[in-house]
This record gives sequence, C-alpha cells and structure tokens, in this order.
Amino acid sequence: MNKNGTFIVEGGHRLSGEITPQGAKNEALQILSATLLTEETVVVTNLPDIEDVNKLLSLIRGLGAEVDRTDRHSVRITAKNIDLDYVLSAEYVRDAQRIRGSVMLIAPLLNRYGRASLPKPGGDKIGRRRLDTHLLGLQALGADFNYDSERNIYAFETDGLKGTFIHMEEISVTGTANVLMAAVLAEGETTIYNAACEPYLQQLAQMLNSMGAKIEGIGSNLLKVQGVTRLGGCEHRMLPDMIEVGSFIGLAAITQSDITIKDVRLDKLGVIPRTFEKLGIELEYLGDDIRIPPQDNYEVQNFLDGGILTIYDAPWPGFTPDLMSIALVTAIQARGSVLFHQKMFESRLFFVDKLIDMGAQIILCDPHRATVIGLDRRTPLRGIRMTSPDIRAGVSLLIAALSAEGTSRIDNIYQIDRGYQNIDTRLRALGAQITRED
Repeated sequence: MNKNGTFIVEGGHRLSGEITPQGAKNEALQILSATLLTEETVVVTNLPDIEDVNKLLSLIRGLGAEVDRTDRHSVRITAKNIDLDYVLSAEYVRDAQRIRGSVMLIAPLLNRYGRASLPKPGGDKIGRRRLDTHLLGLQALGADFNYDSERNIYAFETDGLKGTFIHMEEISVTGTANVLMAAVLAEGETTIYNAACEPYLQQLAQMLNSMGAKIEGIGSNLLKVQGVTRLGGCEHRMLPDMIEVGSFIGLAAITQSDITIKDVRLDKLGVIPRTFEKLGIELEYLGDDIRIPPQDNYEVQNFLDGGILTIYDAPWPGFTPDLMSIALVTAIQARGSVLFHQKMFESRLFFVDKLIDMGAQIILCDPHRATVIGLDRRTPLRGIRMTSPDIRAGVSLLIAALSAEGTSRIDNIYQIDRGYQNIDTRLRALGAQITRED
C-alpha cells in the first residue's frame, strides 16, 4: 500500500449502525512470536489483517516457518525448520526495523536455538522506548548480548537459560512478554515481579499454558514459572481490540452518532468504559455489546472536591496510553475542561497542534500535559489538511475530521493502516464520508 496515501473526509455527518472490533493488534504481535516456541502447529484465530501483523508474519515466514493464512483472520503456523542465518540477511534487518514487535522474536529463538539477533526496532515515533527491560531480563536468565553500533544490531547467545528471580525495572508489556517466553523453557523456576498484567499478557500466558507451560499468577504482577523441556501446539483465539472499542466510543460521542459496538468482551475492558463515562458519555450495556446513543451534550464530571478532571495513562489496570489521544479528541466537544497527563510517552501529545488549527481549545502545557476546554458544540471544528504522525494520533485526527465542518485531508494514512483494518470501509458502512487516495 502506498505510504503516502490520503483520506479525504467530509465531516459533519451522523453515523449509525453496528460495528465489530477487529482482533487485538497488541496481542497479535505477542501471540505470533510465541508460535516459534514449538515445532508443532499453532492455530490463531480472530487475527487482524493489518500492516504490523502482516509484517511480522512475513518475518516468521522468512525464518522458515510454514505460514498458512487459512482465511483473512486465521493462520496456521508450523515453525519446525528455522533458518537462523536469515536474521543476518539485509532483508530481515530492513523488515524487522520497521516493526517494534519484532523484538519479541528474541526469546523464542534463544530458547530453541541458543542464539538470536535483532536490528534496533522502529515503530511509532511517540518518544523513547527503551529495550533495557528486555535485555536485562534475558541477561538475568543466562543470555549474553552485545550491540553492534555500526549496524545497529543486537546479538544474543546462551548455553541454556536458567530460571531466576527477576524484578522488572519498568512495567513493560513487550518486555514482560519476552521474559515470560524465555522463562517457560528455562531450567528451573523463574519469578517475574513487577510484571505487566494487561489482558494481552494474560492471553499470552494462557496460550503458553495450553502449550504445556506452567505459569502461575496470571493477571497479577507476580508470575511464577516452572520451566518445561518442550511446548506443543495449540489453538488460540484473540481478544477484540480494546483500543478500537475506545476509538468507536469517542467517534460516536463527538459525531452525535448512534453506534452499537458488538462483542467487546466487556470483562476485559477494565476502566476504559468508566473513563469515557467521566467525560459525560452515555453508554448502554447490552450483554457483551455497548451502544452509544446520540447526545446533544456530554458534560465532564469534575472530581468530588470540585477539581478539574484529570485523565492520565498508567500500566494496567490503569487507563491505557493508547487511548489517551482518542479521549483527548472526544473531550473537544464536551461541556467542561479536562487535563490530560500523558505520563508514559513524551511525544504523543504533539499532534494537538492540528486540532488547534481545526478550532479546538487546547493548551499544550508541556510534552506530557494538555488541557482541553470543551466547546460544548457551540462551534464545530473545521476541516483542514494534516498528516498522521502515528497509529493512535492518526485515528484521533480521523475522528476529529469526521466531526468537523467541511472537508479534511489526512496524509500518511499508512500509519493508520498499521493498526486499524480497513477503517475507511468499515466506517463508510456506518455512513461516514471517507475516500482513500493513493
């Protein structure tokens, strides 16, 4: 797909209908990496057909695994014969640099073959995202590594991983996933303290257990792992993408639409629905569906002492950083003011300059904090030309454009396609006026 693609968005239309969230992008990258832990077949269903997932599947196929895309949302992977020399090829280095999820291929390769290498990964430009947590965790389990600064490549090797006590220095989702995948085949017991406990990690741990691993403490920040000698195949169904669920809630509210989000796995959404309700958004829970009815106004709930509402991101079970930009855009047409404190990444709020150009009342206090003074629908946003800087900001700009008066152009929509499957087609089915240009 052309990376310079553009969305032409005619705003101001109310949407209506039902939409089903795709499989979870962040879970998919972990689950697909874990298929390399066994030579037996692993079947993954509810897989999103998006750029980042397809890139990782291409890397896995390049390593020599049999990858059978049985349909658009299902894949069978048999990683019986792996070509470790492929990780040193120019093709692998180029492709792995383009997706941060490639870092989670290290542990499976180390476990099965005793060596692995990884180019310094890319991904979203949302601030510094350290690899220290991954490297120190693997080192504690018995892996040696060195960094080739000229080629920007990390090389790992081990004579055999051994269980140990690991206190994670930061609550990293991908770091915990990497260490967990290393620990399941390490000799002896591993204790992982200060582990991330997102639903994605819970899904990964449950999948590994179904493959024969012995993991206790799933859902908590203290994981105990008894190493086993081998893992077998399994079938795994991924959760619906909770970031899409939050995105559709925000879209419905700001465009005064009547949207029902189907099959959301409400039990796995944590504080996400409650956070949008604090913005005054009415949600109706219909079994495992969420309906957002059209509202003339939605009023921000202040704190009990009258203080201004603050929404901040935090590791699970806190509010996910991936929905901060969505919630911020939603607040633009609320009644009242909200302070958004993006604690975990220092560059994720810089996209608000586009929103200000559209007519939003936002004060960017510093790289981590922005105050939104709600317009209360007194004036609509106006369509402008803008560029998508990353996945989540890109969809936030799309939501703003759909609520705006006039036409907007959003360039670099490749960033949106990385995380949202056919978002233009799916929103057109609800009545959105979106055209894709290459």
